[in-house]
Amino acid sequence: MTAMIFTRVLAAGPEATSTAARILQDGGLVAFPTETVYGLGADATNAAAVARLYAAKGRPRFNPLIAHVPDAAAACGLGRFDGAARTLASAFWPGPLTLVVPKAEGCPVSDLATAGLDTLALRVPDHPVAVAILAACGRPVVAPSANRSGHVSPTTAAHVVGDLAGRIDLVVDGGATPVGVESTIVACLGGTPRLLRPGGVPKEALEAALGGLVADPPAPTTDPGPGLVPDAGPIAPGMLSSHYAPRAFLRLRAAAVSPGEALLAFGPTLPPGAEGALAVLNLSERGDLAEAAARLFAHLRALDASGASVIAVAPIPRHGLGAAIADRLARAAAPRG
Repeated sequence: MTAMIFTRVLAAGPEATSTAARILQDGGLVAFPTETVYGLGADATNAAAVARLYAAKGRPRFNPLIAHVPDAAAACGLGRFDGAARTLASAFWPGPLTLVVPKAEGCPVSDLATAGLDTLALRVPDHPVAVAILAACGRPVVAPSANRSGHVSPTTAAHVVGDLAGRIDLVVDGGATPVGVESTIVACLGGTPRLLRPGGVPKEALEAALGGLVADPPAPTTDPGPGLVPDAGPIAPGMLSSHYAPRAFLRLRAAAVSPGEALLAFGPTLPPGAEGALAVLNLSERGDLAEAAARLFAHLRALDASGASVIAVAPIPRHGLGAAIADRLARAAAPRG
């Protein structure tokens, strides 16, 4: 459960824009309209804020989130755009098109927001309220639909309040969103661009802009791999790169640590044998699952760099964000072909 907080509602305008930007910069959560649906925004560079977003939506799954920026120039500073990506951005941004591209070197978007991938989903929304908030914030903002997971996507501020009051800091009321069609998602990772999710931009329009074919979406599967997108779940398992998996073997729910292993700890008490570990990092000394989620990917990378062949992972509660943490750890520990 997330702690109840007071949720403000402000009509769109200069005061709402500046307030929203300040809250986002401080790690808070803000719902605002886009041309598709209302999005729940968090600073994409702040892992703690992203963890709080997952918790606020409920039943979190650490799937890659779309980073929203005010213009194409900001997007090109975060990702590496090939010719196809640049053509599509020029033709359809701002608008309901999301491009999945490789991360640029030094990309500040948190590993939690990208689910540990080396790729990044980017969008420039076509809504004056969203663009004003993004520009004022000055940072990329992840913004899945502003509703509890499993509920109907919100197209008015009242929908957001009904679902998330007491769980987020601010709702910016910009009236009803135009249509509510989700963005089209296209992966531009070299070679033929691939449609990952149909949406507001038809495939025919994409192909007309490119002067060539766009590959069809991957076949549906129940495997929760790294396609995209928040809420609907990943729809392109294995299409991009795999979720982050360390070189070291992960030994989950370890009750003790063997000599030479690294330890990924949780909580104030370390398991027996921790004193002999090659390296020790604690997801949260105070047992805070939001803090643990924010640290997960960075700690895995750091322990992998220690040179240990095995990382012992202490037991982690499986409620709330703990379920998503356990899910990601299970994927990282899965056998690799």
